[in-house]
Amino acid sequence: MTDLVKVSDVGHVRTIMLNRPDKKNALSTELAWAVIGAVDEAAGIDNVRVIAITGSGDSFCAGLDLSGGERYSPLTPQSSQLDDIGWVGQFLLSIRKRCDKPVVGGINGVAVGAGLGLAMATDVRLVARSARLMAGYTRIGGSPDAGLTITLPQAMGYERAMRFMMENRTALGEEAVALGMAGEVVDDDKFHDRLQAYCQQLCEWSPITLRLLKRGMVKSMESTDMEQQLRYEVANIRIAFSSDDAKEARTAFFEKRKPVFSGK
Repeated sequence: MTDLVKVSDVGHVRTIMLNRPDKKNALSTELAWAVIGAVDEAAGIDNVRVIAITGSGDSFCAGLDLSGGERYSPLTPQSSQLDDIGWVGQFLLSIRKRCDKPVVGGINGVAVGAGLGLAMATDVRLVARSARLMAGYTRIGGSPDAGLTITLPQAMGYERAMRFMMENRTALGEEAVALGMAGEVVDDDKFHDRLQAYCQQLCEWSPITLRLLKRGMVKSMESTDMEQQLRYEVANIRIAFSSDDAKEARTAFFEKRKPVFSGK
């Protein structure tokens, strides 16, 4: 396992920690695939009953690392060529579809873009009081990915999700709970202890019960095909990022100025 992800076991709980604190756990392709691999591995271990995903340092995940970097994929060249979802869609598929064990999101700090997508892909979430949650796609000329067109409307309702993303809103811990993005807010200094205690509490139930419960809940939410929706997301963000407006948005972001859009 790459050192970009720290994996630890306490009892029947496996904690997967994004470990790129100097970058606020921003997602390189290697880190993203490492998270997916860690979830897939934990899903196949009977002794692991509950999985927690959290971030190192003061952040959960600041989204895609826009500074670039070497691309990475664990897939073979041919499989990579045929892969039309990529890591950004695999977050939701690995956590919800391939893993039938409860996955608890520990949002210990900022969660933006695909980082928010990773957080929202988890089954239930605890959020630190000072954590900041933001989609951020309008700011960089993109469109939602990482499953957010599925998970945000599920959690918040259609209009709230639309407003949250269109208005580029930021929700702190208490507001995130009020919006339905998390189920519990925790004081920062008590966060990691509470996350571990909550996961241990879930382990008191039968793992068979928990796995069947999750299977039923996920099945009930798949009124549209999950993989089809993820492909639609990826197709949309490719179109968005190839536009002149997206280039202007990213340039303005780095230059710390207001963008001027041409509609091209």
